Amino acid sequence: MNSITRRWLRGSLLVTLLLVALAEGLFIASSWSGYYNEARQSILSRISSISGQLNIVTGTNPALTAAGRSQLLHRAVEQFDDKDKFEFMLLDSSGQPLITSSGALVRYTEAPEDFLEALVSTTGQGELIYTDASGQRVMAITVLVPYACEEAAAMRMLTNLSLVDELLVRQTAIALGIGALILLFTVWSGLFFVGSIVRPVRQIEEAATAIARGDLSVRLPDAPYNDEIGRLCRRINEMAEELSKTERLQNEFISSVSHELRTPLTSIRGWVETIAAIRDPEDENYRKGLSIIGRETERLYAMVEELLSFSRLQSGVKLECQPLDLVAEVTDAALFMQPRIEQDGLQLVYEEPEVPLPIWADPARLRQVFVNVLDNAVKYSSPGGAITIDLLQEGDNAYVVISDQGKGILPEDLENVKLKFFKGKGAARGSGIGLAVVDEIMTALDGEANIDSTFGVGTTVTLRLPLYKHGADK
Repeated sequence: MNSITRRWLRGSLLVTLLLVALAEGLFIASSWSGYYNEARQSILSRISSISGQLNIVTGTNPALTAAGRSQLLHRAVEQFDDKDKFEFMLLDSSGQPLITSSGALVRYTEAPEDFLEALVSTTGQGELIYTDASGQRVMAITVLVPYACEEAAAMRMLTNLSLVDELLVRQTAIALGIGALILLFTVWSGLFFVGSIVRPVRQIEEAATAIARGDLSVRLPDAPYNDEIGRLCRRINEMAEELSKTERLQNEFISSVSHELRTPLTSIRGWVETIAAIRDPEDENYRKGLSIIGRETERLYAMVEELLSFSRLQSGVKLECQPLDLVAEVTDAALFMQPRIEQDGLQLVYEEPEVPLPIWADPARLRQVFVNVLDNAVKYSSPGGAITIDLLQEGDNAYVVISDQGKGILPEDLENVKLKFFKGKGAARGSGIGLAVVDEIMTALDGEANIDSTFGVGTTVTLRLPLYKHGADK
């Protein structure tokens, strides 16, 4: 049995059992006490009624002798109406019956306990519940006669409790049956509810174990309820989907980088062999080979630097920020990229603003952002197109807007272009992590990078940075 079920049995079910047992006990005790009280009050009311009538007769006739009072008591016993329910008797001063309503002559071996209790009680009343010789329970109440004559000392009334006990036994059985049904229903509903939690939790555990082993194809079935378990199942499925997507992107990234590294290495290797065979520095192929080797080496160096930079970013972006003029930083990046832009047959459109835009940033990281975005613009633009850089200020933010007239990004790829390792359809050469690096750095600088693109028209990257206010804490 699993631990959740054990905790439920030890906790909720045990508490329910105790509460039901307590309620049953209180109900049964209340029922027995209530019915016995009713029997007691019934006896006392009859004794009180007879006593009251005798008191009235005695009070209206003060000259009534002791013999007359005794005769009245005897007549009250003989004329007692409820002989089928009660037995009424007069007791003498020793506790022995003088007369009974049933007419039977009874002799006690010793005075009844209820009579002895009445003698010592301040109320002149005594009570006894006992089992008679036939095995039936009997309630007896004795009340001293306040106008006691020489012959009669007390009135005693008895009633058989068998019917009361039978009724109480039936009610107790019904109460216990109801309590058992409540417990059975509680156990059934509890096990059903616990099972509805344990089964999906077990499935979640198995799925998590499979994912931990590297099986990213596992998925949990849709939960029938939109509760915490259902939402957890959906989140785990989403996590597995994201992990699967990331793994696919990583594999594509490794394949892409391997290809990107192999191409310049193959070129370098071939030209090294060619140069080694020529051995003539004046040969045109010799000079061409050295140029290609240098260019491909720079390409490899840039790619490795990008990979190392991305690796460092994954461990946390470490910034060395200081007050900067955004205009100056954008201008430096534009001047750095301008030869490359013109070499590819493109035009750079940039008009440097006259008003500085103060920001708080790391100059090296900020330059990396601008170069990566401009490099992408160059890669995806055709000769004859233009790359435009605009600087804007709005409220407490500064914006760098870089637009190109390239082939744009497919709508289905647009939402993923900032993901690490992602390379959309028709992507140009490169590692596929340039925009992921841009997004990481901009987030670390309390800014953001937004990309808008229309396939076949061009792409616009908007970089937002908060303006720096002198004296503000950073």
